Amino acid sequence: MMKINIEYFAKLREERGCSSEVIETSASTVGEMYKLLQEKYKFSIPFENLKVAINENFSNWNEKINDNDTVVFIQPVAGG
Repeated sequence: MMKINIEYFAKLREERGCSSEVIETSASTVGEMYKLLQEKYKFSIPFENLKVAINENFSNWNEKINDNDTVVFIQPVAGG
């Protein structure tokens, strides 16, 4: 199991009830981890509608995660 630091913004922060947490996971990719979190916390936003960053670098959903990584889920903002 790895420990991963997670930061939530906007709707995910609201749905989770916190802005950050440390979780233990056996997921190997950030996409796998989000799917597990989505099931556990009933997140309403599909991963296709989010951007993800690992250790301050935008990443794709197949990116491997490592112990003590910081993962940020970002909901793109639209407006006019």
